[in-house]
Amino acid sequence: MRLHTLSPAPGSRKTQKRKGRGTGSGLGKTAGRGQDGQKSRSGGGVRPGFEGGQMPLARRLPKRGFSNARYKKYFSIVNIGELNKFEADTVVTPELLLEYGFIRKIQDGVKILGNGEIEKALTVKANKISKSAQEKIIAAGGKVEVI
Repeated sequence: MRLHTLSPAPGSRKTQKRKGRGTGSGLGKTAGRGQDGQKSRSGGGVRPGFEGGQMPLARRLPKRGFSNARYKKYFSIVNIGELNKFEADTVVTPELLLEYGFIRKIQDGVKILGNGEIEKALTVKANKISKSAQEKIIAAGGKVEVI
């Protein structure tokens, strides 16, 4: 079997219907939109949730409670097992983690978790550090600093 011999299973792929390409195609002239009305016009149609002028469901239902999602903080997470890639006596900061590609962005801060083992003495500066991570860093001869 070679890559150029591969093909999809019979019947798994359908050819796209080409709309508005003449009456012989079966979907010419109005291209399956019908004769008249808002939905037949270009740019026509109604927004999601619109119920023809009837009070929409989202507005009919009572609103209750409070959501904290707006105020939630998102931390970039790094496990201490990954910090072994740094040399001993390095000061590990969120900026350094970003530079080395351990995190994609700093967001609301960086949190160090205790998954894995650390063999080197590092000075770790982060916004949050779990208790187990803190114990392992100190046991390895390093220091922990909460920013």
